[in-house]
Amino acid sequence: MITYTALTTLIGQSAAESLADALDDIQPEPMGIGTFEIEDGSGTWEVGAYFEDRPDIAGLALLAEIHGARPFTVSEVPDTDWVAHVKRELTPVIAGRFFVYGSHDADKVPDDAVPLLIEAAMAFGTGHHGTTQGCLRALDALANAGIVAKSVVDIGCGTAVLAMAAARIWPGVMLASDIDPVAVDVARVNVAANDLDGRVSCIEATGLDHPGLEAAAPFDLVFANILKGPLIDLAPALTQRLAPGGHVILSGILNEQADEVVGVYTACGNNVTQRQEIGDWTTLTLQRNV
Repeated sequence: MITYTALTTLIGQSAAESLADALDDIQPEPMGIGTFEIEDGSGTWEVGAYFEDRPDIAGLALLAEIHGARPFTVSEVPDTDWVAHVKRELTPVIAGRFFVYGSHDADKVPDDAVPLLIEAAMAFGTGHHGTTQGCLRALDALANAGIVAKSVVDIGCGTAVLAMAAARIWPGVMLASDIDPVAVDVARVNVAANDLDGRVSCIEATGLDHPGLEAAAPFDLVFANILKGPLIDLAPALTQRLAPGGHVILSGILNEQADEVVGVYTACGNNVTQRQEIGDWTTLTLQRNV
């Protein structure tokens, strides 16, 4: 079976969402439509549609022109067992003491590692991305320094891998929150698969706006592996929710964006204790002034 993808880019979230809405009315009807921001600081968004039948090329060209987008690139995609493909490609990740793996690699967990099981079908937040690796390494460094954080929250948790990592090494109930209800469902599945029910609580929340997050503050440690813009917006409120001397681990930051993020967080009363780069991405560890 052959399916088709149609991809384009344009500037601005509202423009991208408007084009995505317009794609709903094209014939043949798309199987799915998605938008996401390209994380290069340019404000560029990609819009993609997926079709069972060859799409209307002329109709796509007209929509692109109307919405100020680049011409759509239409490609044929052969039928693929994507879960099997991910299992082949998704090798275990070692980040400090942590070993992140799929169930197909359960026999490879080292005896001295802290295991974190993330199912291969749930590829976002598996530890392969430099941002997630950076956060796990930063967590490992805090633990090696003798830090014990009993109150931890992971903002924008995805698979909840970071909250689960904290629960593996420290006491207390860790919180994992995400704005996306699908991500929260995925997080709960992973928490159960790691036998961490009752140790990691998953909630749907926008940023820090949730009664459960308010009740649990102040936090000894906050993870925020999101993007530069939301990180900067959250800086004052996030710092207020930190206990004096508490730590925050930030990622989702392109290397060239790191200085700006550091400036905002230091102005709010935090000091950088660790800064690491993995590929194009920077992870920052900061401590709130006592």
